[in-house]
Amino acid sequence: MYYHALNDHLRRRFGRKVYKLSLRGVTTCPNRDGTVGTRGCIFCSDSGSGEFAACGADIAAQLRDAQRRVAGKVPPDAGYIAYFQSFTNTYAPVSVLRPLFSAAMAPQDVVALSVATRPDCLSDDVLDLLSELNQTKPVWVELGLQTIHASTARYLRRGYDLHVFDEAVGKLKARGIETIVHQIIGLPGETEEMICQTADYIARSGADGVKFHLLHVLRGTDLAADYAAGSFQTLAMEDYFRLLCGCIERLPPHMVIHRMTGDGAKRDLIAPLWSGDKKTVLNALRRYMLQHDIRQGRLYGGT
Repeated sequence: MYYHALNDHLRRRFGRKVYKLSLRGVTTCPNRDGTVGTRGCIFCSDSGSGEFAACGADIAAQLRDAQRRVAGKVPPDAGYIAYFQSFTNTYAPVSVLRPLFSAAMAPQDVVALSVATRPDCLSDDVLDLLSELNQTKPVWVELGLQTIHASTARYLRRGYDLHVFDEAVGKLKARGIETIVHQIIGLPGETEEMICQTADYIARSGADGVKFHLLHVLRGTDLAADYAAGSFQTLAMEDYFRLLCGCIERLPPHMVIHRMTGDGAKRDLIAPLWSGDKKTVLNALRRYMLQHDIRQGRLYGGT
C-alpha cells in the first residue's frame, strides 16, 4: 500500500505534527445571494459545509476556540493550519479579506493558510492578495470541483462551467499558490467510469492536492429531499472503498491526498449511517488498501 498522505507530507514539510483549525470568515456565497443562485449547491448545509468550524467575529478568538477543541490530542510543539472552510472565502472585497487572512496567519504556531472557495470567485485583486500573503507563509486554495460532468454539475447546482475551474487553477499556479481540488464520489447518476474520468482530470489539472468525499446526505439540504423520494441510493462502505482506491491509483505519486472521505455532523447525518464512525471507517479503509495493495500512481497516465 502506498499513497501520499497529508499527515506524512506535513510532518516532512514542517518538521512537526500539524492540525487544521476550521474558521468562519465570509458568510455567504454567490450561489446563495442571487448572483449565481439562491439555494446553494444541492448537498450544502445551512452552515455552508462548515459544520466543524469555530464561530465568532474575531479571528483570534476563533483560533483560540478551535485550539481548545483539539487540545486533548495536540502535542505542545504542534503547528496549525488556519482553514477558512465554510461558504466561499474569497467572495468579498480585498479590504475585507486582508484583515481576516492576516489575523489568521499572525500567530507563530500557524504555519499555513488554507482558503476554501469557488473558482469563479478569484478576481485578479484577490489573487494578488493571496500571492502577497504566500510570501509570508504558505497559502493553499481549495476548489470545489466535485465532478467534471456537466449533467451532474447542473444537478448539483454548482453554477460554473469546467473551463472556469481550468482557468482558476492556471492563475493560481502561475502565482505559485498551492491548489487543492475536491471530488465527491457517489454522486447521483454517475457511473464508475464517470468517477474515474473526474479523477483522471484532477490528476492532469496541475493541482497539488485532492480531497475525496463520500456523498453523504444531511438534514436540511435539498439533497435530503431527493433521497427521501428514492431518487438515488448512497454507497455501501466497500463500494466506496473500491471506487476511492480506483481514483487514488489514477493520481500522480506526488499529489497530496488531503482527505479520504467526508464526515458530516452526526446529528444531521441521514445516510449512509456507516460514515458517521470516522475512526472505524478509516481503519477499515486501511485494511482494504493493504489487502488490495493499493498504490497511488499505478494507473496514472501522465499529461
